[in-house]
Amino acid sequence: MNDLTNPNIIIGAGFTGLFTTLHLRHQRCSVPTILIDKEERFIFKPLLYEFLSGEMNASQVWPRYNDLLQNSGVTFIQDTIQGIDLHQRKVCLTSGLHYSYSHLVLTLGSTTGYFDVTGAQENSFPFRTGKEAVALAKYLQERLQLASQTKDSKERSTLLTVAIVGGGPSGVELAATLADLLPIWYTKLGGNFQEIRVVLIHRGKEILQGDINTRLRSTAQNALKNRTVSVELLLESEVTAIHANQLEFKHHNQPEVLSSATIVWTVGTTTNPLIKALPVPPENRDKHGRLKITSTLQLPDFPEVFAGGDCAVDVENPLPATAQVAYQQGAMIAHNLKAISEGRSLSPAHVSLRGTLLKLGLAESAAEIFNRFEVKGNLGHLIRVAAYLELLPTPVHDFKVTTEWLTDEVFHLTKSVAKTS
Repeated sequence: MNDLTNPNIIIGAGFTGLFTTLHLRHQRCSVPTILIDKEERFIFKPLLYEFLSGEMNASQVWPRYNDLLQNSGVTFIQDTIQGIDLHQRKVCLTSGLHYSYSHLVLTLGSTTGYFDVTGAQENSFPFRTGKEAVALAKYLQERLQLASQTKDSKERSTLLTVAIVGGGPSGVELAATLADLLPIWYTKLGGNFQEIRVVLIHRGKEILQGDINTRLRSTAQNALKNRTVSVELLLESEVTAIHANQLEFKHHNQPEVLSSATIVWTVGTTTNPLIKALPVPPENRDKHGRLKITSTLQLPDFPEVFAGGDCAVDVENPLPATAQVAYQQGAMIAHNLKAISEGRSLSPAHVSLRGTLLKLGLAESAAEIFNRFEVKGNLGHLIRVAAYLELLPTPVHDFKVTTEWLTDEVFHLTKSVAKTS
């Protein structure tokens, strides 16, 4: 019998965790809610490229949890998890605090995976958080500044070469964004933007391989070619080592070297160490160590524990790690927690995929709607951003960001019309 006097604790305030919290608040669940995350801010990952490019600002894409949860009745704790005791139903924090829970929601997400590539973690930039986006933008601007001042052509070439490892959606979207953005920054410094190289390195035969964005592959490849500087694709190329200003890889098993001052790692993720440490047997994990969950998003051996997002998988109905999936999982977990508090039966999760979205440059995107219609270019951009704005965490934040975005879009549209008239 669950002790409903203890709170529901949600660990990890990414998409699934935050949306579970917000849905619980909206449903006026009688059980107190505690949300725990080591970060101060929520990052709306699909719009991280807009944050990097300056198309959107921090208040829009990287808001503070305390602002999002203001007057919500939710307790937000910024702290790091030291341990989770599933048998005693306790969560211990590095600050020394510990909490007992009625129900636990595990939405810890994943961590960057470097897959034992020599020097990858030390010499490349990950691109998953607001802090990482800020660090990458600052570093890129510094490389461009140095390139504009050096007279050594070889050094300038290295400074102006950006290598992106991984041809999945993150790598493709980042490459397309930088291929439009860097020329703008460098031109302002008086440089020749045609000297800039953006190289996308992928071990597979095709980009977006085995991904829900596969249908957009042809559109993405054309978009990469037609950026301000054309993105160079190195397919069937496996990175073997990364050093300062240099990347080693094998192309068709032949060793090659690329000189690059900026290397970004978007290859993949690995299961969070806290999830790996849980006393869940191998038969209740997938081959990546993720937690297997039931149709109601619970752990089979611990029904008082729910899980969603990157750290969990329903093997009967595997789903992609996207914002729309996380949003719906959060809603279903909240629905079932509310049902438990009222003594009602739980409902299986039903997640519907409405389509896929890809950013393919500044103010340019591709959208495939319900796997039927493809829209690209400026209209695709409007659809993509509007779709993500619909998922923003709170009505106030949604309204504020949408208003600011629409104002910017109307301003740029008016400016473009004025130039052509």
